[in-house]
Formats: sequence, structure tokens, C-alpha cells
Amino acid sequence: MFDSLQLKTFLAVAETQSFTGAATQLGLSQPTVSQHVRKLEKAAGRMLIARDTREVRLTDNGDAMAGFARTILAAQEQALSYFSGSAMRGRLRFGVADDLAITQLPRILRHFRQLYPQINLELTVSQSPPLLRRLRAGQLDLIFIKYMTGTGEGTLVQRDRLVWAGHGKTTLDDGAPVPLIAYQAPSLSRQMAIDALERAGRTWRITCNTREINGVLAAARAGIGLAVFPQSLIPEDLVQVTNRFDLPTLGDVDFTLLSNPLANQELVEALSSAILGRALRKAPDA
Repeated sequence: MFDSLQLKTFLAVAETQSFTGAATQLGLSQPTVSQHVRKLEKAAGRMLIARDTREVRLTDNGDAMAGFARTILAAQEQALSYFSGSAMRGRLRFGVADDLAITQLPRILRHFRQLYPQINLELTVSQSPPLLRRLRAGQLDLIFIKYMTGTGEGTLVQRDRLVWAGHGKTTLDDGAPVPLIAYQAPSLSRQMAIDALERAGRTWRITCNTREINGVLAAARAGIGLAVFPQSLIPEDLVQVTNRFDLPTLGDVDFTLLSNPLANQELVEALSSAILGRALRKAPDA
């Protein structure tokens, strides 16, 4: 049996890569943090953390323990919630813009379903404007979309800058129309791209018209055009080309949560908190 407090302390050290950082995060003294880790290593019979004067890092056994620790703590929280009679139940209709799938959102949703197995989570993946219409029609309870910066509506999760991106070998002749890879209308990024090009007096042509992020990625990787991405979501095999081709700036976009006021607010708040409480940076294999 592994002590839950020791597991929590160990995970804090693993996440911060620092005994001092873990102590600050947990509100404990550094000696207490060290004691918890030593006791966990004794219970496991293995060294979990390698320490030297420059860094704190997990051993191979430490990596394994981190995975077990998350599973154990989630199961404990789930069991506590269930047997205390406070386990949340019900149906939650959640809509998400499809390009947000290349963030950590899938992992967040997986953790949420483990934590609240009695919530029936129904997922709809689409573009932001259709999701917003469905929310306002009462067909969805919560949506996570890209929204125009400065509207003041909803809960801001992250603000990002829209930029032009493409394959590193893509070329564009002077005066040639900008080859645009775009979502089918209505689409926020499509409209912002076209508006910016027309304001700048640049001609353009659609070289790929797609409904989903996989189509955008495939076309960009094939070098048949340029696409618009939030800056933090540009995949590693594509590059930003705004300056290279003297393209107009596009402005900022907000990743925003909006909810239906008639939905079960306890369920909405639980999922909103899960998304707000975890980093939304790009997934490692995006």
C-alpha cells in the first residue's frame, strides 16, 4: 500500500522538478517533502528520484511510479466521491472546435471521464460558428471554441495570435495570389484570413477547402498552400511564414468556454474547471 500524501508529494516534485517548488506548491516545508519522497522510495524498494547539485529528475522506476500514482490518486478520489454520495451524474453535451484536438484537450477529457464515470459526456466536434449556433439553440451545454478577442463573452482559457504557416519549402512568387488552405465557411480563421488579405490589397485563391484540421494539416504538409494557425498550435513540421511572404497580420483569437444557462451548472462547472486547471499547450506528437 502506498500512502496518498506521499504520492501527491512525489508527483509535485516530478511536475516541478524541484523539492523547493513542490514544497511551495503543497504548502509544506522542504524537509517534509524530502521525508515523504524517502518514505515512498522505501515502500517501493526502489530509487524514484535522482538528485544532484544541478537537477532533480525521475529514474525509470520514478517514471513508472508517476503513472501509477496518478491512477491510484484518481481512483481514490473517484471512490471517495462515489461512496460519499456526491458523485455527479447526468448528461453533458460538450462541443469543441476540431483544431483544439491538437492540444492537451483529449488527455484532459480522458482524465475527466476517469474522475466522473457517471457523467455521460457527449462530444461534438465541429467549427466554432456552428457550435456557437447549436449552443444558443439549446442543443449543447458547453462549448470550447476559438472566439474573437475582446468580445467579453464566456470564460477565457487562453489568448493566442493567429499567424500564417506552411511547409518550409513552400514558395510564393511576387504578385502571385496567396494560396489559401481554409476551412469551409462559416469559419473564423477563414474569414479573418480573407479580410486581412483584402485589406492589404493581396489577391488570393483557395487551394484546399476542408471541414477538419486533418485536411488543413495534410494540405499544408503537401505544400499546396498556406494555412492560418494559432501560434501555439503550429505543428513542428510546419513553419511560420508571415514575414517570409510579407503577409498581413491577422490579430488575436481567444480560446473560450461558453455555457448554456439552462444546462446542469454543476456538470458544466466540473468540466470547465478541468480545462482551466490544466495546461493547454500543444500535445507532444502534434
